[in-house]
Amino acid sequence: MAFGQQSGPPATAKQVQELMNLLNDAGHTDFRDARGPMGFTQRQAGGKFTRDEAEAFIDRLQGAVSEESAPVTAPMPRLSARERMLQELPAGQLADELRRRGWTAIEP
Repeated sequence: MAFGQQSGPPATAKQVQELMNLLNDAGHTDFRDARGPMGFTQRQAGGKFTRDEAEAFIDRLQGAVSEESAPVTAPMPRLSARERMLQELPAGQLADELRRRGWTAIEP
């Protein structure tokens, strides 16, 4: 199989339309807009799916709707080591450091 080629029969027009409708309901404008959040490949972002791929994405989106969960969104960005350290730092210790640097900090 050549690079970027589908590994099965192409999705039907009905499947592609249903997938597009579900993506619109999830807040995406088109396949390219949904590429990152849905994990589409470049080929899929162009609207080209195999039947199995389309069915899997349709099931995934319908599962999100049936569970009444939030729309499919982009994953949280990775935090740097410094950001992770700051999140783990106790609030009191962070407030003391801010005060030491001349800031006003109010603890809850």
